[in-house]
Amino acid sequence: MSESKTDIQNAQRALQTEIDGLQALNDSIDESFSKAVSAIHDMKQKAGQPGRLIVAGIGKSGHVARKIAATMASTGTPSYFVHPGEASHGDMGMITDNDVVLMLSNSGENSELSDLIHYTRRYKITLIAMTSNPESTLASHSDITLLLPKAPEACPNGLAPTTSTTMMIALGDALAVSLLERMGLTPEQYKVFHPGGKLGQRLMSVTELMVAHADMPFVKDSAKMDEAILVLTEKNLGLVVVTDDKGGMKGIITDGDLKRHMDANLLQKPVTEVMTSAPKTINAKALGVEAMDMMTNTPGHYLTSLLVMDGDELKGLIRLQDCLQAGLA
Repeated sequence: MSESKTDIQNAQRALQTEIDGLQALNDSIDESFSKAVSAIHDMKQKAGQPGRLIVAGIGKSGHVARKIAATMASTGTPSYFVHPGEASHGDMGMITDNDVVLMLSNSGENSELSDLIHYTRRYKITLIAMTSNPESTLASHSDITLLLPKAPEACPNGLAPTTSTTMMIALGDALAVSLLERMGLTPEQYKVFHPGGKLGQRLMSVTELMVAHADMPFVKDSAKMDEAILVLTEKNLGLVVVTDDKGGMKGIITDGDLKRHMDANLLQKPVTEVMTSAPKTINAKALGVEAMDMMTNTPGHYLTSLLVMDGDELKGLIRLQDCLQAGLA
């Protein structure tokens, strides 16, 4: 058998072993999981200080703990990683009785965890254990135990943490998603934790990208086209909004409207004769990507801008070029 074929078979065996472990984990979820979600969600507040989720672990479990803490923090649950060894040398003071501690250890018997376990018991800090050993020191002293099913490691020697760490990561993700659902975290709120990069760009709201009402070009419905063209040219936004005497929006005139009505009498035409009376609009609460989708995927139309509305109130103007410049493509 070729080395390539052997490698592929080994990869498939490892993946299948971990898939089986995840299936066993899925089948094992019980009320303890819901209790853990509640404990984290309902972290106490004292003197105006909110509780935080402290995630701890040693070795490979420590690496997973860091990942879980990062995922929690990015989905709205204040969380950070504490190394049990460093906790024994001063970092224990970072943990308050407002907090909840989530401790990871497959065996549940790591000696480095003992000081942190003792600290949570002394100060009545809720301790959630994630372990595969229900009889372990960690499990026996925890308030809630998230028990990992016994599953073989993908390592052929059964030594390297593989399936066990995959289950820990997945269970941490399940906790984070369940907490996110309980909080009702919206995409707009999620963006607060991801202001940079492509994710932050895609979650930019229409109001963050739009030209504000005060900076838009307007002309009265009693005006002629010579005035409208002058205002349109001065603002250089590709359109001018036609309003009534009370400032209510009656329509818009775009560069395209000028081309469609171009003739010798254009300058003397009433703006109401040239304007589009039912322009495309988007809600002020929408995301920029939604506006871009409307402008680029409206059947039979090529739109370069949308009016931003909050009910009947005109809030601004969002343009395709603004979306492209923000990196939404």
